Amino acid sequence: MSLAAGLTDARPDTVETATVAVIGTGAIGRDLVSKIDRSPGLDCRLVAGRNPESAGLRYAESLGCATTAAGIDAVLAASPFDVVFDATSAASHRDHWPLLEPLGTLVIDLTPSKVGQMVAPTVTGVAAEDARNVNLISCGGQASVPVVHALAARFPVTYLEVVSTVASDVAGRATRLNLDEYVRATGHAVTTFSGVSDVKVILNISPAAPPATFRTVIHARVPDADAAAVRAVVDRAAEQVRSFAPGYEVVACTAADDLVTIVLKVTACSDVLPPYAGNLDIINAAAVLVAEQYAARPGRVSRTGVSS
Repeated sequence: MSLAAGLTDARPDTVETATVAVIGTGAIGRDLVSKIDRSPGLDCRLVAGRNPESAGLRYAESLGCATTAAGIDAVLAASPFDVVFDATSAASHRDHWPLLEPLGTLVIDLTPSKVGQMVAPTVTGVAAEDARNVNLISCGGQASVPVVHALAARFPVTYLEVVSTVASDVAGRATRLNLDEYVRATGHAVTTFSGVSDVKVILNISPAAPPATFRTVIHARVPDADAAAVRAVVDRAAEQVRSFAPGYEVVACTAADDLVTIVLKVTACSDVLPPYAGNLDIINAAAVLVAEQYAARPGRVSRTGVSS
């Protein structure tokens, strides 16, 4: 799906709401529930975790959402939902998908599982019409893919290196368990959407105090790169991302000989996250956009029996 087809209006006007469930109650799940609560096109019917004392469940309850500590089993028992968000871990998602697939719901995967159709909204559109498992790649993937795609479409890029830095206190247990999957999924997405095979991906978890704002640095080898032309391409790509993630910013963009360096910063625009947690904000913003566009799709038949 092209950008024109998938993102003409970043926030669609939706008549009927889509019913949704969220699996996962860590920091990413908490922000996801907050963003869903603000969306006119989404109705959160269930938030599922495993720890009955988790802050994520308490927060969801404060918003009036039904909650459970029975995890995926409760989601399956309470189905149908139009959309299920999986904000757990790559390994858990690989277990969840065979259980969710027969339901015919749209599953939006916020883990680096590499199971579903990869989506970076300004590059791919929000999802193919027949997609039932949409994968948001990773936070680093959401930050870097729009830029590397734009660079490679305009210049003969021969090498790409993507280095993301996240604050340690917003890198939860699932993030740390997913480090290998993160590197593989992000690298796969960078290669897929740029066509560049020589790719390196690094994730740094920073213990700095005060916490470091989420940043992604892209190094690219571009023969005879023109600094002004590169900056124009990068700025256009960033402007598109800001249509759904307004905290996305190009901090620096330089070109010297054949080395291009681009520094991207994402500041969280969230009711529950600190400003430095842009890694969670950008992937959740992309996930909610996918769900909103799905809810607004003409002729969509709701799993709960309502057509939009």
